[in-house]
Amino acid sequence: MLFLAIALALSVAFVFLPMGVSRLTGTHNPDAEKLSEYECGFPAFESPRSQFDVRFYLVAISFIIFDLEAAFLFPWAVTLDDTGVTGWLGMMVFLTILAIGLAYEWKKGALDWE
Repeated sequence: MLFLAIALALSVAFVFLPMGVSRLTGTHNPDAEKLSEYECGFPAFESPRSQFDVRFYLVAISFIIFDLEAAFLFPWAVTLDDTGVTGWLGMMVFLTILAIGLAYEWKKGALDWE
């Protein structure tokens, strides 16, 4: 219960303390530009209830996958001397699976923008 109370107190402090400090120091000056919606760098031009193109999500998921791939390549490259041939073969299997996934995604047209 003590840990729960500390976590609750810290989360409340991290949420409400910056808002209170901004109001006390005078940095809280809302205007039309600050209160406008921001989405992808341009103002919204359609209803928020309209359907969003699924290709956006596919490209975003692909970016996350290949970003994680790069994050796995750095530690692998540093420890390649220690892992030897087994580590190299394991990474080649990993990269092959990702390459097959990219080829499949490309073949299905998920990366084509019209």
